[in-house]
Amino acid sequence: MAESVDTSDSVASSGDGSSPLGASASSGKPTSPADGERLPPPASSNDAAAAQSSGWQGRVDFYILEGPSAAARLKLACKLAEKAYLSSQSVLVWHTDPTELKAFDDMLWTFSDGSFIPHEPLTATVAPHDAPVLLSAGTPPSANVDIIINLAPDLPPCLSHTRRVAEIIDGDEARRRAGRARFKAYRELGVQPASHNIRSE
Repeated sequence: MAESVDTSDSVASSGDGSSPLGASASSGKPTSPADGERLPPPASSNDAAAAQSSGWQGRVDFYILEGPSAAARLKLACKLAEKAYLSSQSVLVWHTDPTELKAFDDMLWTFSDGSFIPHEPLTATVAPHDAPVLLSAGTPPSANVDIIINLAPDLPPCLSHTRRVAEIIDGDEARRRAGRARFKAYRELGVQPASHNIRSE
């Protein structure tokens, strides 16, 4: 079984309400990225603007990696997807870069010995929930999911299909700038994101 990201020495929450991007690792009780909590049904709208107008009040967690490693970022996304899957939660991994999404798809098969996460691309011809983990490079889900793992530089346009979003930021300056912009955008929606500093393995 893959090593859980929710270990006692791997995650620390900043807990101060400020943007975590650029802050040093903080101390505190580790928190789980997907603790088995089932989420209430989201609203039916499928874009961020509608989410704002309807008062979307989901939970957003930013997971902050210190180093500028795209591979480490994808591996953490794999761990979050695995933890959600093992908690019987449905997952949408959202990206706008098909090439990197394909790299993530490949990594899901190899990131941990003995781990198996059923997943498939979400397209117009794939029925929702054919697999517990769906990968989308721009196709919005037609049904609600428990969690969206966002790998794109902007807010997912299908926020209203979930009540939980996981954002993963590494030390790459461009991705960190985009992360700061998303952090601010969530706050403008009236949501206070939580932040978690991920220590290197």
